[in-house]
Amino acid sequence: MTAKQENIVWHHATVTQARREALNKHKAVNLWFTGLSGSGKSTIAHAVEEQLHTLGCRTFVFDGDNVRHGLCSDLGFSVEDRSENIRRIGEMANLFLQAGVIALTAFISPLAKDRQKVRDIVGADHFLEIYCACPLPICEQRDVKGLYKKARAGLIKNYTGISSPYESPETPDLRLESGSTSLEECAEKVISLLKDKGIIPVDALCIKKNE
Repeated sequence: MTAKQENIVWHHATVTQARREALNKHKAVNLWFTGLSGSGKSTIAHAVEEQLHTLGCRTFVFDGDNVRHGLCSDLGFSVEDRSENIRRIGEMANLFLQAGVIALTAFISPLAKDRQKVRDIVGADHFLEIYCACPLPICEQRDVKGLYKKARAGLIKNYTGISSPYESPETPDLRLESGSTSLEECAEKVISLLKDKGIIPVDALCIKKNE
């Protein structure tokens, strides 16, 4: 602990995460979507959020590109910067969990140690790793931003799947074959996982609309 940290004391609020979850009528969790660029992480995360919102759940999606416009705008794409990017997201997601929110995070997060770091930050009981398993050729076919082409041409360095490795989760909480499974089916599998884990009620509605 540094001298600066010794002068900082955590304030324990009277309104706890458990009380916020009780008010929301669902538990807080971090749904961590990981996979190659083009594997469908963000698309699936937003589809899941849409369903959860319809059920009345409190949600927020952290998208990789959006976060780099603000919170992580000072970071590049070196291994060190990408690890710091994931650490910051983990800390931010943890705050949202304390607020009783279902936090959906869609990041390539190529290194297993970085994903483990987030699991340690938010707590294993509040972290569900969802692996969007999509073959690289399909990801490249979906290359709407043209980034794979630039990486193949050597115009982008340290590009995951081309010049930088991706460490696939060995035991994810859910594996989605996102290259061959429809968006609707992928989203339903995530919703089913949340029900099986007791995050949202099996008979959700989570809360009444306009309550």
